[in-house]
Amino acid sequence: MIQSDIEDKDTDIDDKTSLKHFILRVQYWWMYMKHKWKMILLGFLVGAALGLTYSFLKKPLYDAELSFAIQDDNSSGGKLGAAVGLASQFGIDLSGSNIGGAFSGDNLLELLRSRAMVEKSLLTSVTINGKQETLAELYITFNKLRERWGDDPALKNIQFLPNSDRSKFTLSQDSLLGTFYNVIIKKNLNVDKVDKDLSIVTIKVETKNELFSKYFTEAMVKTVSDFYIETKTKKSAQNVNVLQKLTDSVRRELNSAITGVATTSDINPNANPTLQILKVPSQHRQVDVEANGAMLTELVKNLELAKISLRKETPLIQIIDTPILPLEEKAVLKPVAFILGGIIGAILMMINLLMRARYREIMSGNNR
Repeated sequence: MIQSDIEDKDTDIDDKTSLKHFILRVQYWWMYMKHKWKMILLGFLVGAALGLTYSFLKKPLYDAELSFAIQDDNSSGGKLGAAVGLASQFGIDLSGSNIGGAFSGDNLLELLRSRAMVEKSLLTSVTINGKQETLAELYITFNKLRERWGDDPALKNIQFLPNSDRSKFTLSQDSLLGTFYNVIIKKNLNVDKVDKDLSIVTIKVETKNELFSKYFTEAMVKTVSDFYIETKTKKSAQNVNVLQKLTDSVRRELNSAITGVATTSDINPNANPTLQILKVPSQHRQVDVEANGAMLTELVKNLELAKISLRKETPLIQIIDTPILPLEEKAVLKPVAFILGGIIGAILMMINLLMRARYREIMSGNNR
């Protein structure tokens, strides 16, 4: 019992000694820092000067944001549902393609981030200062890439001209577009949904060039919208084209049959009524007229229903917000840069002073 009391007292003494030592060390370093206030002030001024210089040299970023929603009505019923059965008699599928799922949810976001869509948007032509040029050329210009390629003639002379044939690009052009894509995806482009339960998608592009931010954002939405609509309605559009060709063909046959009836009647205007053989050609033509007429009636119905199906399957891309010049400018505020740079400079100076003082203590053997 006595031994336990002695150990508890020793522990209390050690705790008090440790706390006293800590307080003394804090007081010592506080006095040391007060003594070195000139050095700390120098660190503050140097850091503030560097921060202010950075704010002048740092180019502002321009943020363009566009939001849109996709309205997709792919339901079928009533007369449109009946059209499926009627058209199937002619080998035409009006049920539409189940392509909507490929572009729903996160799939649409990945489509917006895909290399094909980004590169196609970069090759979009825009008018800048009265001159047509691609966004890829504008990207090269404001990033001053040609100056960096000065020692490489193969890169320096590369151009991305408006309306150029993508299939005829060289390996160097393909490589550059791939490089642009990687940089844009990592640093400039942000695609997200406003809410997981909503179909509203936002695209944000942040670059050092105001016009590029705006035009590239709009080009991205148009490129993806055109691709989406073309893919979504491709099968239905093919059905309409097939039905249109069949309808035109049957109509020509019907007109030919009607002309044939009239021609055979004109050949024998006063035919002997007792000679039935003279009526056979006209009767053949009349049968053709009736058959082609019935076929044409059904084809016209199915053609109109196929057009309705195509319109229903065509999704509506509704633009909600679009970037308007002047864009929001994100720049480093000079007062903030001055104060923040000064604080960082002062902290770094204090750390340097502490490390030097501690090093001298250790080397002198005075390790308090």
